[in-house]
Amino acid sequence: MKPVDQRLLSLLKTNARMSTSDLARKLDLSRSTIQSRIKKLEQEGIIKGYTVVYGDEYQNRLVSAHVLIKVMQKLTVKTNNALKEMPELSALHAISGDFDLIAILKTESTQELSQILDRISNLEGVERTNSSVILETKFSR
Repeated sequence: MKPVDQRLLSLLKTNARMSTSDLARKLDLSRSTIQSRIKKLEQEGIIKGYTVVYGDEYQNRLVSAHVLIKVMQKLTVKTNNALKEMPELSALHAISGDFDLIAILKTESTQELSQILDRISNLEGVERTNSSVILETKFSR
């Protein structure tokens, strides 16, 4: 990847809604060059999409948890698909160790968190779970 693309990605990661004119000014390039670089990055699969990043005030109100999940091996695909359909899960990772997966949840209340944990535990293929509520995020990148 070219250094200009790395700088462009850095700016977009900070603010994906920055106009092409602003990006062009910051990178000392033309608007059309910026547009073509972004299009190329999208076509190459480097930029997959654009998303909403929660503001600090809203993020601080959310209840977040990590949930370790042990899955019956024969039902892994079915369980992963069911978990993918749960909008409260912001990420699902396959891990090594005693558990197979770790899910990252974000809810608006502990009551909602409890309901989601029950739904996960009751999914076909889930053998057991172990959850940890995140009390405070020291930093996030």
